[in-house]
Amino acid sequence: MKPIESVWDYPRPPRIERIDWSLKVEHEGQVLAETRQGVRILETSHPPCFYFPPDAVDMSRLEPSQTRTFCEWKGQARYWHLKTANGLIEDVCWAYAEPVDPIIKDHLSFYAGRVEACFVDGEQVKPQAGDFYGGWILDWVRGPFKGGPGTRGW
Repeated sequence: MKPIESVWDYPRPPRIERIDWSLKVEHEGQVLAETRQGVRILETSHPPCFYFPPDAVDMSRLEPSQTRTFCEWKGQARYWHLKTANGLIEDVCWAYAEPVDPIIKDHLSFYAGRVEACFVDGEQVKPQAGDFYGGWILDWVRGPFKGGPGTRGW
């Protein structure tokens, strides 16, 4: 177990840090992404977002989306759909081609609520509530968290 962290102690603007923790995303019983060379972003009021280097993701299972969003701290994000046996899961992950901080260039982050399971050092995460923010909630991360059902904010 990691030390307890409060999202209200996370900085603004966010802190971007490399980690060597085991990160994994699974869907339909298969590993979609896995690494020990990830990046996490810590931002006030948000559970951490975890990013995978592109070579750690099975890109053959992803299809580019037309969706684009903008973050003042990270830049413009592009999205991908996940191809499944039952069709597409829309906008399952995102990345920044030209981020403000080059550490996350082309690294992908996944919405935990749109795939079967996501793990940090073996702990299955819970997705951040709402349909916009992509934080991963862990037992050692305390809220309250920004986001909520059907919202794009509080």
